[in-house]
Amino acid sequence: MIILGHPDIPFQPLHYVESVEEISRTPSGVVLWLGPYAQAKEIAKHCRQNRIAYAVMAESLIDALLANALHATYILAQMPLATQLQKMAETYLFDAKIIVPIDEEIEMAAIAQAGIDGVIFQEAIVFTE
Repeated sequence: MIILGHPDIPFQPLHYVESVEEISRTPSGVVLWLGPYAQAKEIAKHCRQNRIAYAVMAESLIDALLANALHATYILAQMPLATQLQKMAETYLFDAKIIVPIDEEIEMAAIAQAGIDGVIFQEAIVFTE
């Protein structure tokens, strides 16, 4: 299970960007956080074209299918959508990992039992000014 943002486990933070221009202000080799896929399509296309790792929030099955086709590294989704996405990811052999945002460590058990690829705590996302 992938665990991002837990204080006891080393992790590579996701760096939030709102535009293609902001990408140049992030450290090289990091995973970008684009927010909801529906609002980040153009940035996702840019990331794919330039082989930049990124994560998005999927709010539907279609969002996840498109994000995976654009080579997202992580696709975040709330439960119960994440369960549906995980099944779809296994059927279609997604390269992207399905990740559920959580607030409390205790939530990890239910996510693991559901067979989801991983979890992310808010602390894993860096908001640069």
